[in-house]
Amino acid sequence: MFFPASAVPVAVGTAWGFHHSGHLSPIPLMLALLGMACLHAAANVINDVGDELNGCDRLNQDRIPPFTGGSRVIQDGILGIKAMAAWGAALLLAGAAIGAILTMMKGPPVLVFGLIGGGLAIAYSLPPLTLAARGLGEAAVAVAFGLPVVAAGWLQDGDFTLHGILAAAAVGCWTAAILICNQVPDIKADEAAGKRNLVVRLGAKSAPSLYLAVQAVAAALQLALGWLSNLPPWATVPPLLTMLAALAAAPLMMGGRGAQLAAIRTTLAIHLLGGVWLTVAALV
Repeated sequence: MFFPASAVPVAVGTAWGFHHSGHLSPIPLMLALLGMACLHAAANVINDVGDELNGCDRLNQDRIPPFTGGSRVIQDGILGIKAMAAWGAALLLAGAAIGAILTMMKGPPVLVFGLIGGGLAIAYSLPPLTLAARGLGEAAVAVAFGLPVVAAGWLQDGDFTLHGILAAAAVGCWTAAILICNQVPDIKADEAAGKRNLVVRLGAKSAPSLYLAVQAVAAALQLALGWLSNLPPWATVPPLLTMLAALAAAPLMMGGRGAQLAAIRTTLAIHLLGGVWLTVAALV
């Protein structure tokens, strides 16, 4: 789950940057992948710290490992909360170091991308903002995983394009859909801990509708990107297939653990295969 979520935005953005520039810069690509992996890992570690502070992970008896309920590193006594926080800070610093190299190579916009990404990694889980508890976490995740598409495209092309923005929005929607799907098994613990994400606020019965709405936006963005890029008619098939997969996954979210696990896996597949499709579409 971790590596594809980090790699897909960079791959998609790089492909569309190449689509416009006609050349590939491998070193910025490699650094972008490393930087994104560091920021994503830092966000996960910081989220574990935040969910230990609010008690969410300790209360969670319905988690579906390894997808929901945190890593359990703190709860199982592998690392204390201070050590975990230090590890998250170290990962952030590693991402910042990579960002500094890219800034020297490509210019100040890299610094802006990095500050937004690092800021969201912290603000999602920790006070005073704790976006995940305010019904803003889903939007924050969409931005955090959509922005690297734009950034990776800019590293290759030196420009911001409508193609890249549409692709970024689609990737952001797929990532938000993963979060929504994962929130359903954790709803009791989240609610008890005061982590009022959108699924807690709207209720579990509304989660499939919210999920499908987000997936529908992603499919529409794919179709718009295909139209804008003058892709052949067969290019409409992948967006329709991802939407059909989402329609199959949505009712499973309200089933038992086995059904919820199937929904999570289907949603992860939509994200990965959709990302592969967006990458290929840029090269057609």
